Amino acid sequence: MFDMIRREKAEQTENNDNDEDSHLISPSPVVHVRGLCEAVVEADLIDALKKFGPICYVMMMPFKRQALVEFSSAEGADRCVSCGTKEPVYIAGQQAYFNYSTSKRITRPTNADNPNSGNKVLLLSIQNPLYPITTDVLYTVCNPIGSVLRIVIFKRNGIQAMVEFESIQCAQKAKAALNGADIYAGCCTLKIEYARPTRLNVIKNDNESWDYTKPYLVRRGESLACPLLPLTSSSRYKLASVDVPEMVSYPLPQSSPSYSGHTPSSVAMVSGLHPSKMNCTRIFNLFCLYGNIEKVKFMKSVPGTALVEMGDEYAVDRAITHLNSIKLFGKRLNVCVSKQQAVIPSQVFELEDGSSSYKDFAMTRNNRFSSAGQASKNIIQPPSAVLHYYNVPPWVPETNPCVFWQLCKEHDVPSFVKFKMFDAKPSSKTMSGLLEFDSKTEAVEALTVLNHYQIRIPNGSNPYTLKLCFSTSSHL
Repeated sequence: MFDMIRREKAEQTENNDNDEDSHLISPSPVVHVRGLCEAVVEADLIDALKKFGPICYVMMMPFKRQALVEFSSAEGADRCVSCGTKEPVYIAGQQAYFNYSTSKRITRPTNADNPNSGNKVLLLSIQNPLYPITTDVLYTVCNPIGSVLRIVIFKRNGIQAMVEFESIQCAQKAKAALNGADIYAGCCTLKIEYARPTRLNVIKNDNESWDYTKPYLVRRGESLACPLLPLTSSSRYKLASVDVPEMVSYPLPQSSPSYSGHTPSSVAMVSGLHPSKMNCTRIFNLFCLYGNIEKVKFMKSVPGTALVEMGDEYAVDRAITHLNSIKLFGKRLNVCVSKQQAVIPSQVFELEDGSSSYKDFAMTRNNRFSSAGQASKNIIQPPSAVLHYYNVPPWVPETNPCVFWQLCKEHDVPSFVKFKMFDAKPSSKTMSGLLEFDSKTEAVEALTVLNHYQIRIPNGSNPYTLKLCFSTSSHL
């Protein structure tokens, strides 16, 4: 077991935040940049590093505060790494650290052979989308930088959008200015790549698609303007060459039926629940990743169905986006908006496992969106085969990784196949890391059962609450 952990640590060279000797990795035109500040965007890296040589591509990793920078030649990368080892190199006012990447070329979504090739259509992945993303939001953000022709929003792998600009030059300018930026302060972070299509086909103008060259396309419903959260003083929109307003506006989804296809409600209806393996607590464990949970009630008249009252309609929308149609304990969940506006504790009965069919979670400390600061720390992710664990007592993973296996066995859930523990400061009172499962379904089942499990330690007064969420990593 420990050999496996050591072997996986050695393979994670590019995610190691400790100082590394550049000679341990063979020279490459791609440089791995670490130690970036929160406010950095792609243009900041280009501005700081172009003195070492022409740069042909940048891939941002905003939540890791890292990036990959591909120079046109290995000589440019050599100068960058060499200079970084001899003297401080600052990016957006903060010292950054450099090493050769293990990759010889950054993979582009377009798989273009020409490293300098671009496209006037950009693929935007919105990470940690705590607030609604509509065509009006993206147009307001993108159009001041380059003329936008068309926008299409889709929810395939989280929330993504394609934005078609008037020219490749406009797209390049927008990518540089916005790649790594927050639409809202502290969330809705943009990760931008060039898209495969060279033109978008839009058949209607609404909150999820818009052709700005054809204003006559029917828009279903009207909407009212509502201000976005104001951008902070350390906003990533700080390039002098880009005139971006300090506050933008977006339409309220409540008044536009085409946005969600239903009357807004903070109550979700969940069907397809396993009768003996699902209860109120396990529904909370899964749905709390997408918003606060107020109440959960199983419906006596409809077996395998529950109502989940969440903090607001946006939380319900996130839950539907990420949890609808997933498989859980051999059954496929159906998550939709309920016609109910609140959960009423009536007709309470006993579930098959002996627990109550109704539970109030309004006061639990395990809700993760109780304040703006707490909410901004959550990375909204679709279910994946890798779980991120945290708030674990230090002795658990360090001296006995089998504790996690034992937990899985005791609670009759699939066990993980790979285990990684993150390095922690000597003063840290808890540990964190990653668990990889054979499949997404197995990871979902483990999280549903083990999230918020109370880990007790010998001679300890208070237990540690194990916390799980889906990782941004696809594998270890």
